[in-house]
Amino acid sequence: MSSGSRALQFQRHSLSAEADMEPGSTLVAVRSTRVVLSGQVRPAVILIKDGKIHQVLPDGETSQDAVSEVTPHTEVWDVGDRVVMPGIVDSHVHVNEPGRTSWEGFWSATKAAAAGGVTTLVDMPLNSIPPTTTLAHFHLKLREATGKCFVDTAFWGGVLPDNQLELQPMIRAGVAGFKCFLIHSGVDEFPHVGECDLHAAMKQLQGTGSVLLFHAEQEVQPTSDHGDPKDYHTFLQSRPDQMEVEAVRTVTQLCLEYRVRCHIVHLSSARPLALIQEARQAGAPLTVETTHHYLSLKAEDIPAGATQFKCCPPIRGAQNQEELWAALKGGQIDMVVSDHSPCTPDLKKLDSGDFSQAWGGISSLQFGLPLFWTSASPRGFQLADVVRLLCRNTAQLCGLGHLKGSLEPGYDADLVVWDPERDFQIKEENIHHKNKVTPYLGVTLRGVVASTVVRGRLVYHQGSFSPETLGKTLLIPARTSPGGE
Repeated sequence: MSSGSRALQFQRHSLSAEADMEPGSTLVAVRSTRVVLSGQVRPAVILIKDGKIHQVLPDGETSQDAVSEVTPHTEVWDVGDRVVMPGIVDSHVHVNEPGRTSWEGFWSATKAAAAGGVTTLVDMPLNSIPPTTTLAHFHLKLREATGKCFVDTAFWGGVLPDNQLELQPMIRAGVAGFKCFLIHSGVDEFPHVGECDLHAAMKQLQGTGSVLLFHAEQEVQPTSDHGDPKDYHTFLQSRPDQMEVEAVRTVTQLCLEYRVRCHIVHLSSARPLALIQEARQAGAPLTVETTHHYLSLKAEDIPAGATQFKCCPPIRGAQNQEELWAALKGGQIDMVVSDHSPCTPDLKKLDSGDFSQAWGGISSLQFGLPLFWTSASPRGFQLADVVRLLCRNTAQLCGLGHLKGSLEPGYDADLVVWDPERDFQIKEENIHHKNKVTPYLGVTLRGVVASTVVRGRLVYHQGSFSPETLGKTLLIPARTSPGGE
Protein backbone atom coordinates (compact mmCIF):
# COMPACT_ATOMS: atom_id res chain seq x y z
CA MET A 1 0.00 0.00 0.00
CA SER A 2 1.38 3.44 -0.91
CA SER A 3 1.93 6.10 1.76
CA GLY A 4 -0.86 8.13 0.11
CA SER A 5 -3.29 5.22 0.49
CA ARG A 6 -2.27 4.81 4.11
CA ALA A 7 -2.95 8.49 4.79
CA LEU A 8 -6.38 8.18 3.17
CA GLN A 9 -7.23 5.11 5.23
CA PHE A 10 -5.99 6.94 8.33
CA GLN A 11 -8.26 9.91 7.55
CA ARG A 12 -11.30 7.63 7.38
CA HIS A 13 -10.66 6.67 10.99
CA SER A 14 -10.46 10.28 12.15
CA LEU A 15 -12.78 12.42 14.24
CA SER A 16 -13.02 16.02 13.08
CA ALA A 17 -12.41 19.07 15.28
CA GLU A 18 -16.16 19.66 15.32
CA ALA A 19 -16.91 16.15 16.55
CA ASP A 20 -18.93 15.87 19.72
CA MET A 21 -15.98 15.28 22.03
CA GLU A 22 -17.10 14.91 25.62
CA PRO A 23 -15.02 16.57 28.36
CA GLY A 24 -13.46 13.80 30.40
CA SER A 25 -12.86 11.64 27.32
CA THR A 26 -9.62 9.69 27.05
CA LEU A 27 -7.81 10.54 23.82
CA VAL A 28 -5.47 8.22 21.97
CA ALA A 29 -4.38 10.42 19.07
CA VAL A 30 -4.58 14.12 18.16
CA ARG A 31 -3.93 15.43 14.67
CA SER A 32 -3.30 18.98 13.45
CA THR A 33 -1.67 20.77 10.56
CA ARG A 34 0.02 23.05 13.15
CA VAL A 35 1.79 21.18 15.95
CA VAL A 36 4.62 22.97 17.78
CA LEU A 37 7.53 20.52 17.91
CA SER A 38 11.19 21.22 18.69
CA GLY A 39 10.92 24.88 17.79
CA GLN A 40 9.04 24.26 14.55
CA VAL A 41 5.37 24.22 13.52
CA ARG A 42 4.39 21.34 11.25
CA PRO A 43 1.64 18.78 10.57
CA ALA A 44 1.76 15.85 12.95
CA VAL A 45 -0.21 13.23 14.83
CA ILE A 46 0.40 12.80 18.56
CA LEU A 47 -0.20 9.25 19.75
CA ILE A 48 -1.13 8.89 23.41
CA LYS A 49 -0.87 5.77 25.55
CA ASP A 50 -1.56 5.50 29.28
CA GLY A 51 -1.61 9.28 29.64
CA LYS A 52 1.82 9.72 28.04
CA ILE A 53 2.95 10.84 24.62
CA HIS A 54 3.75 7.52 22.98
CA GLN A 55 4.90 8.76 19.59
CA VAL A 56 4.80 11.87 17.39
CA LEU A 57 4.29 11.01 13.74
CA PRO A 58 4.80 13.40 10.83
CA ASP A 59 1.43 13.74 9.10
CA GLY A 60 1.43 12.48 5.50
CA GLU A 61 3.79 9.64 6.36
CA THR A 62 1.53 8.16 8.99
CA SER A 63 0.22 4.66 8.43
CA GLN A 64 -2.73 2.96 10.04
CA ASP A 65 -0.29 0.30 11.24
CA ALA A 66 1.57 2.88 13.32
CA VAL A 67 -1.62 4.19 14.85
CA SER A 68 -2.93 0.68 15.51
CA GLU A 69 0.22 -0.01 17.49
CA VAL A 70 -1.35 2.06 20.28
CA THR A 71 -4.78 0.47 20.02
CA PRO A 72 -6.25 -1.71 17.26
CA HIS A 73 -9.15 0.64 16.47
CA THR A 74 -7.68 4.07 17.11
CA GLU A 75 -9.85 7.06 16.33
CA VAL A 76 -7.88 10.21 15.73
CA TRP A 77 -9.18 13.56 16.89
CA ASP A 78 -8.45 15.81 13.91
CA VAL A 79 -8.41 19.48 15.03
CA GLY A 80 -7.69 20.81 11.55
CA ASP A 81 -5.42 23.87 11.53
CA ARG A 82 -5.84 24.74 15.20
CA VAL A 83 -2.49 24.97 16.97
CA VAL A 84 -1.53 22.06 19.22
CA MET A 85 1.25 22.73 21.69
CA PRO A 86 2.30 21.59 25.18
CA GLY A 87 -0.01 22.63 27.97
CA ILE A 88 1.07 25.79 29.77
CA VAL A 89 2.97 25.42 33.04
CA ASP A 90 2.14 28.44 35.19
CA SER A 91 4.73 28.37 37.94
CA HIS A 92 3.41 31.40 39.87
CA VAL A 93 -0.16 31.06 41.16
CA HIS A 94 -1.66 32.02 44.52
CA VAL A 95 -4.47 29.55 45.21
CA ASN A 96 -4.96 30.66 48.87
CA GLU A 97 -6.44 27.39 50.16
CA PRO A 98 -6.72 26.61 53.04
CA GLY A 99 -7.55 29.68 55.10
CA ARG A 100 -8.48 32.26 52.48
CA THR A 101 -10.76 30.27 50.21
CA SER A 102 -13.05 33.30 49.88
CA TRP A 103 -10.18 34.73 47.80
CA GLU A 104 -9.60 31.59 45.71
CA GLY A 105 -9.51 27.80 46.06
CA PHE A 106 -8.16 24.78 44.20
CA TRP A 107 -11.46 23.98 42.48
CA SER A 108 -12.01 27.47 41.04
CA ALA A 109 -8.34 28.22 40.34
CA THR A 110 -7.68 24.99 38.46
CA LYS A 111 -10.95 25.32 36.55
CA ALA A 112 -9.83 28.77 35.35
CA ALA A 113 -6.44 27.28 34.52
CA ALA A 114 -8.01 24.56 32.37
CA ALA A 115 -10.08 27.14 30.48
CA GLY A 116 -6.85 29.01 29.74
CA GLY A 117 -4.82 26.09 28.45
CA VAL A 118 -2.83 25.73 31.68
CA THR A 119 -2.28 22.03 32.40
CA THR A 120 0.05 22.47 35.39
CA LEU A 121 0.20 25.20 38.00
CA VAL A 122 2.50 25.65 40.97
CA ASP A 123 0.90 27.05 44.11
CA MET A 124 2.69 29.77 46.06
CA PRO A 125 3.24 29.23 49.82
CA LEU A 126 1.23 32.35 50.73
CA ASN A 127 -1.60 33.64 51.05
CA SER A 128 -3.06 30.48 52.52
CA ILE A 129 -3.45 30.08 56.28
CA PRO A 130 -1.26 28.45 57.38
CA PRO A 131 1.41 29.21 54.78
CA THR A 132 3.38 26.30 53.33
CA THR A 133 6.43 26.81 55.53
CA THR A 134 6.66 23.57 57.53
CA LEU A 135 6.40 19.90 56.68
CA ALA A 136 3.13 19.66 58.60
CA HIS A 137 1.68 22.63 56.71
CA PHE A 138 2.74 21.07 53.41
CA HIS A 139 0.90 17.86 54.29
CA LEU A 140 -2.17 19.94 55.16
CA LYS A 141 -1.94 21.68 51.78
CA LEU A 142 -1.79 18.33 49.99
CA ARG A 143 -4.88 17.09 51.82
CA GLU A 144 -6.78 20.26 50.95
CA ALA A 145 -5.91 20.02 47.25
CA THR A 146 -6.62 16.31 46.78
CA GLY A 147 -9.69 15.70 44.63
CA LYS A 148 -10.27 19.40 43.86
CA CYS A 149 -7.96 20.00 40.90
CA PHE A 150 -8.94 20.10 37.22
CA VAL A 151 -5.25 20.34 36.25
CA ASP A 152 -2.03 19.04 37.77
CA THR A 153 -0.79 21.05 40.75
CA ALA A 154 2.61 21.30 42.41
CA PHE A 155 3.64 23.40 45.40
CA TRP A 156 6.30 25.88 46.46
CA GLY A 157 7.40 26.05 50.08
CA GLY A 158 8.34 29.23 51.86
CA VAL A 159 11.38 30.57 53.72
CA LEU A 160 10.73 32.55 56.90
CA PRO A 161 13.08 33.94 59.56
CA ASP A 162 12.75 30.84 61.76
CA ASN A 163 12.07 27.81 59.56
CA GLN A 164 15.44 26.88 58.02
CA LEU A 165 15.39 23.40 59.58
CA GLU A 166 12.09 22.67 57.81
CA LEU A 167 13.55 23.15 54.34
CA GLN A 168 15.27 19.81 53.74
CA PRO A 169 12.32 17.76 55.09
CA MET A 170 10.01 19.66 52.74
CA ILE A 171 12.36 19.00 49.82
CA ARG A 172 12.27 15.27 50.57
CA ALA A 173 8.46 15.47 50.80
CA GLY A 174 8.18 16.93 47.29
CA VAL A 175 8.00 20.73 47.26
CA ALA A 176 9.23 22.32 44.04
CA GLY A 177 11.45 24.81 45.88
CA PHE A 178 11.01 27.84 48.12
CA LYS A 179 9.99 31.47 48.02
CA CYS A 180 11.02 34.33 50.28
CA PHE A 181 10.35 38.07 50.54
CA LEU A 182 12.93 40.79 51.02
CA ILE A 183 10.16 43.24 51.96
CA HIS A 184 6.82 42.92 53.79
CA SER A 185 4.79 40.27 51.99
CA GLY A 186 1.42 41.90 52.55
CA VAL A 187 0.31 39.23 55.04
CA ASP A 188 1.64 39.05 58.59
CA GLU A 189 1.85 35.24 58.72
CA PHE A 190 4.58 35.29 56.02
CA PRO A 191 7.26 37.70 57.33
CA HIS A 192 10.15 38.78 55.17
CA VAL A 193 13.69 37.55 55.75
CA GLY A 194 16.85 39.42 56.67
CA GLU A 195 20.48 38.86 55.75
CA CYS A 196 21.14 36.30 58.51
CA ASP A 197 18.01 34.34 57.55
CA LEU A 198 19.12 34.21 53.93
CA HIS A 199 22.58 32.88 54.76
CA ALA A 200 21.06 30.21 57.01
CA ALA A 201 18.60 29.18 54.29
CA MET A 202 21.29 29.07 51.61
CA LYS A 203 23.39 26.74 53.75
CA GLN A 204 20.43 24.39 54.09
CA LEU A 205 19.81 24.43 50.32
CA GLN A 206 23.39 23.80 49.22
CA GLY A 207 23.69 20.38 47.58
CA THR A 208 19.94 19.82 47.40
CA GLY A 209 19.41 21.00 43.81
CA SER A 210 16.43 23.00 45.04
CA VAL A 211 15.71 26.60 44.08
CA LEU A 212 15.04 29.75 46.12
CA LEU A 213 12.61 32.26 44.66
CA PHE A 214 12.87 35.92 45.62
CA HIS A 215 10.28 38.66 45.73
CA ALA A 216 12.99 41.11 44.78
CA GLU A 217 12.13 44.46 46.34
CA GLN A 218 14.03 46.03 49.22
CA GLU A 219 13.28 49.20 51.14
CA VAL A 220 15.17 52.29 49.98
CA GLN A 221 15.09 55.94 51.00
CA PRO A 222 11.36 56.73 51.24
CA THR A 223 9.93 59.06 48.64
CA SER A 224 8.84 62.53 49.68
CA ASP A 225 5.87 62.37 47.31
CA HIS A 226 2.69 62.35 49.40
CA GLY A 227 0.25 63.00 46.58
CA ASP A 228 -3.32 61.97 45.97
CA PRO A 229 -3.73 58.28 46.95
CA LYS A 230 -6.18 57.87 44.05
CA ASP A 231 -3.52 58.93 41.56
CA TYR A 232 -1.65 55.90 40.22
CA HIS A 233 1.52 58.00 39.87
CA THR A 234 1.53 58.47 43.67
CA PHE A 235 1.58 54.71 44.19
CA LEU A 236 4.18 54.20 41.46
CA GLN A 237 6.50 56.72 43.12
CA SER A 238 6.23 54.77 46.38
CA ARG A 239 7.73 51.62 44.73
CA PRO A 240 10.61 53.00 42.62
CA ASP A 241 12.82 50.90 40.33
CA GLN A 242 15.65 51.24 42.83
CA MET A 243 13.82 48.88 45.20
CA GLU A 244 14.18 46.11 42.62
CA VAL A 245 17.76 47.07 41.77
CA GLU A 246 18.90 46.80 45.39
CA ALA A 247 17.09 43.51 45.92
CA VAL A 248 18.55 41.98 42.77
CA ARG A 249 21.99 43.10 43.90
CA THR A 250 21.45 41.14 47.13
CA VAL A 251 20.21 38.07 45.24
CA THR A 252 23.10 38.00 42.79
CA GLN A 253 25.67 38.23 45.60
CA LEU A 254 24.06 35.33 47.47
CA CYS A 255 23.72 33.25 44.32
CA LEU A 256 27.40 33.68 43.47
CA GLU A 257 28.53 32.99 47.04
CA TYR A 258 26.55 29.79 47.59
CA ARG A 259 25.94 28.59 44.00
CA VAL A 260 22.39 27.66 44.98
CA ARG A 261 19.82 27.99 42.20
CA CYS A 262 18.05 31.35 42.57
CA HIS A 263 15.08 32.78 40.73
CA ILE A 264 13.70 36.31 40.64
CA VAL A 265 9.92 36.37 40.47
CA HIS A 266 7.77 38.98 38.70
CA LEU A 267 10.49 41.38 37.52
CA SER A 268 8.70 44.64 36.71
CA SER A 269 11.68 46.95 36.13
CA ALA A 270 14.20 46.57 33.32
CA ARG A 271 16.87 48.40 35.32
CA PRO A 272 18.20 45.33 37.22
CA LEU A 273 18.78 43.36 34.00
CA ALA A 274 22.41 44.46 33.74
CA LEU A 275 23.10 43.10 37.24
CA ILE A 276 21.42 39.83 36.32
CA GLN A 277 23.48 39.45 33.14
CA GLU A 278 26.71 40.25 34.97
CA ALA A 279 25.98 37.61 37.61
CA ARG A 280 25.12 34.98 35.02
CA GLN A 281 28.34 35.66 33.14
CA ALA A 282 30.18 35.11 36.43
CA GLY A 283 28.51 31.69 36.75
CA ALA A 284 25.48 32.41 38.94
CA PRO A 285 22.72 29.77 38.49
CA LEU A 286 20.12 32.52 38.25
CA THR A 287 16.84 32.73 36.34
CA VAL A 288 14.21 35.46 36.11
CA GLU A 289 10.56 35.76 35.17
CA THR A 290 8.20 38.57 34.29
CA THR A 291 4.41 38.56 34.16
CA HIS A 292 1.65 39.14 31.68
CA HIS A 293 0.56 42.36 33.35
CA TYR A 294 3.98 43.98 33.08
CA LEU A 295 4.05 43.12 29.38
CA SER A 296 0.49 44.20 28.53
CA LEU A 297 -0.41 47.08 30.88
CA LYS A 298 1.21 50.53 31.08
CA ALA A 299 1.28 53.07 33.89
CA GLU A 300 0.28 55.84 31.50
CA ASP A 301 -3.06 54.11 30.82
CA ILE A 302 -4.16 53.51 34.43
CA PRO A 303 -7.04 55.82 35.42
CA ALA A 304 -7.29 57.52 38.79
CA GLY A 305 -8.83 55.24 41.41
CA ALA A 306 -8.57 52.11 39.22
CA THR A 307 -7.22 49.94 42.02
CA GLN A 308 -7.85 46.74 40.04
CA PHE A 309 -4.48 47.62 38.41
CA LYS A 310 -2.52 47.59 41.67
CA CYS A 311 0.20 44.99 42.10
CA CYS A 312 3.62 44.85 43.73
CA PRO A 313 6.08 45.53 42.17
CA PRO A 314 3.99 48.05 40.24
CA ILE A 315 3.09 48.30 36.58
CA ARG A 316 5.61 50.74 35.13
CA GLY A 317 5.78 52.97 32.06
CA ALA A 318 5.72 52.26 28.34
CA GLN A 319 9.48 52.66 27.79
CA ASN A 320 10.23 50.19 30.58
CA GLN A 321 7.74 47.75 29.06
CA GLU A 322 9.50 47.83 25.70
CA GLU A 323 12.78 47.11 27.47
CA LEU A 324 11.20 44.05 29.08
CA TRP A 325 10.03 42.84 25.68
CA ALA A 326 13.53 43.34 24.27
CA ALA A 327 14.98 41.35 27.19
CA LEU A 328 12.51 38.53 26.52
CA LYS A 329 13.51 38.42 22.87
CA GLY A 330 17.19 38.51 23.76
CA GLY A 331 16.94 35.69 26.32
CA GLN A 332 17.68 37.86 29.37
CA ILE A 333 14.26 37.03 30.83
CA ASP A 334 13.58 33.30 30.93
CA MET A 335 9.81 32.94 31.29
CA VAL A 336 6.41 34.61 31.62
CA VAL A 337 3.86 33.71 34.31
CA SER A 338 0.54 34.99 35.60
CA ASP A 339 1.31 35.74 39.27
CA HIS A 340 -2.42 35.17 39.74
CA SER A 341 -2.98 36.93 43.09
CA PRO A 342 -6.72 37.26 43.72
CA CYS A 343 -8.67 38.66 46.65
CA THR A 344 -12.26 39.51 47.51
CA PRO A 345 -13.61 42.68 45.81
CA ASP A 346 -13.78 44.68 49.05
CA LEU A 347 -10.00 44.38 49.52
CA LYS A 348 -9.43 46.16 46.22
CA LYS A 349 -10.99 49.33 47.70
CA LEU A 350 -12.77 50.09 44.44
CA ASP A 351 -15.22 52.41 46.22
CA SER A 352 -12.53 54.70 47.61
CA GLY A 353 -10.01 54.20 44.80
CA ASP A 354 -7.19 54.44 47.33
CA PHE A 355 -4.12 52.71 45.90
CA SER A 356 -2.31 52.90 49.24
CA GLN A 357 -4.96 50.75 50.95
CA ALA A 358 -5.93 48.34 48.16
CA TRP A 359 -4.68 44.75 47.98
CA GLY A 360 -1.84 44.43 45.50
CA GLY A 361 -2.51 41.58 43.12
CA ILE A 362 -3.87 40.89 39.64
CA SER A 363 -6.04 37.96 38.55
CA SER A 364 -5.16 36.61 35.12
CA LEU A 365 -4.69 32.85 35.41
CA GLN A 366 -7.26 32.06 32.71
CA PHE A 367 -5.98 34.59 30.19
CA GLY A 368 -2.20 34.25 30.14
CA LEU A 369 -1.94 32.67 26.69
CA PRO A 370 -4.03 35.25 24.81
CA LEU A 371 -2.56 38.11 26.86
CA PHE A 372 0.91 37.07 25.83
CA TRP A 373 0.06 36.31 22.21
CA THR A 374 -1.88 39.55 21.68
CA SER A 375 1.18 41.61 22.61
CA ALA A 376 3.93 39.23 21.49
CA SER A 377 2.85 38.37 17.95
CA PRO A 378 3.02 42.00 16.65
CA ARG A 379 6.55 42.14 18.06
CA GLY A 380 7.70 39.19 15.98
CA PHE A 381 7.41 36.40 18.55
CA GLN A 382 6.55 33.00 17.11
CA LEU A 383 4.59 30.01 18.42
CA ALA A 384 7.86 28.34 19.37
CA ASP A 385 8.60 31.31 21.64
CA VAL A 386 5.26 30.79 23.39
CA VAL A 387 6.25 27.20 24.18
CA ARG A 388 9.70 28.23 25.38
CA LEU A 389 8.52 31.05 27.65
CA LEU A 390 5.19 29.71 28.96
CA CYS A 391 5.73 25.93 28.94
CA ARG A 392 9.25 24.55 28.75
CA ASN A 393 11.24 27.00 30.89
CA THR A 394 8.59 27.18 33.61
CA ALA A 395 8.50 23.37 33.78
CA GLN A 396 12.27 23.26 34.15
CA LEU A 397 12.20 25.86 36.93
CA CYS A 398 9.96 23.76 39.16
CA GLY A 399 11.59 20.38 38.53
CA LEU A 400 9.07 19.12 35.99
CA GLY A 401 11.15 19.54 32.85
CA HIS A 402 11.27 15.77 32.35
CA LEU A 403 7.45 15.43 32.35
CA LYS A 404 5.91 18.71 31.25
CA GLY A 405 6.40 21.49 28.74
CA SER A 406 7.30 19.51 25.59
CA LEU A 407 5.59 17.25 23.06
CA GLU A 408 8.07 14.41 23.22
CA PRO A 409 7.68 10.66 23.74
CA GLY A 410 7.59 9.81 27.43
CA TYR A 411 6.24 13.21 28.48
CA ASP A 412 2.80 13.63 29.99
CA ALA A 413 0.16 14.04 27.26
CA ASP A 414 -0.65 17.63 28.31
CA LEU A 415 -1.91 19.65 25.35
CA VAL A 416 -3.61 22.91 24.58
CA VAL A 417 -5.54 23.30 21.32
CA TRP A 418 -6.13 26.93 20.36
CA ASP A 419 -6.91 29.42 17.61
CA PRO A 420 -4.19 32.11 17.51
CA GLU A 421 -6.01 34.17 14.86
CA ARG A 422 -9.37 34.38 16.65
CA ASP A 423 -10.38 37.33 18.86
CA PHE A 424 -12.60 37.37 21.94
CA GLN A 425 -13.64 39.81 24.65
CA ILE A 426 -13.18 39.12 28.35
CA LYS A 427 -16.61 39.21 30.00
CA GLU A 428 -17.45 38.59 33.64
CA GLU A 429 -19.72 35.65 32.85
CA ASN A 430 -16.84 33.83 31.14
CA ILE A 431 -14.33 34.24 33.99
CA HIS A 432 -13.87 31.03 35.98
CA HIS A 433 -11.66 32.16 38.86
CA LYS A 434 -13.64 32.89 42.03
CA ASN A 435 -13.56 36.69 42.19
CA LYS A 436 -14.06 38.50 38.91
CA VAL A 437 -12.14 41.72 39.67
CA THR A 438 -9.49 42.10 36.98
CA PRO A 439 -8.05 44.99 34.95
CA TYR A 440 -8.74 42.97 31.80
CA LEU A 441 -12.54 43.08 31.99
CA GLY A 442 -13.89 44.21 28.62
CA VAL A 443 -10.51 43.87 26.88
CA THR A 444 -10.39 42.18 23.45
CA LEU A 445 -7.59 39.65 23.05
CA ARG A 446 -6.32 37.41 20.28
CA GLY A 447 -6.02 33.67 20.81
CA VAL A 448 -8.92 31.45 21.85
CA VAL A 449 -8.34 28.24 23.81
CA ALA A 450 -10.55 25.52 22.34
CA SER A 451 -9.49 22.46 24.35
CA THR A 452 -7.18 21.46 27.17
CA VAL A 453 -5.86 17.92 27.66
CA VAL A 454 -4.23 16.71 30.88
CA ARG A 455 -2.41 13.36 30.69
CA GLY A 456 -4.54 12.30 27.74
CA ARG A 457 -7.89 13.32 29.28
CA LEU A 458 -9.98 16.16 27.88
CA VAL A 459 -10.55 18.48 30.85
CA TYR A 460 -11.89 21.48 28.90
CA HIS A 461 -13.58 21.65 25.51
CA GLN A 462 -15.46 24.51 23.88
CA GLY A 463 -16.63 26.07 27.16
CA SER A 464 -17.40 22.82 29.02
CA PHE A 465 -15.40 21.02 31.71
CA SER A 466 -14.86 17.39 32.59
CA PRO A 467 -17.50 16.14 35.05
CA GLU A 468 -14.74 15.04 37.44
CA THR A 469 -11.56 16.74 38.55
CA LEU A 470 -8.81 14.93 36.65
CA GLY A 471 -5.77 16.81 37.94
CA LYS A 472 -3.21 15.30 40.31
CA THR A 473 -1.11 16.78 43.08
CA LEU A 474 2.52 16.54 42.02
CA LEU A 475 5.46 15.75 44.30
CA ILE A 476 8.78 16.86 42.87
CA PRO A 477 11.62 14.32 43.19
CA ALA A 478 14.54 15.60 45.26
CA ARG A 479 17.45 16.69 43.06
CA THR A 480 21.17 16.94 43.62
CA SER A 481 23.26 19.81 42.35
CA PRO A 482 26.10 18.97 39.93
CA GLY A 483 29.39 18.88 41.76
CA GLY A 484 27.69 18.71 45.12
CA GLU A 485 27.04 22.47 45.17
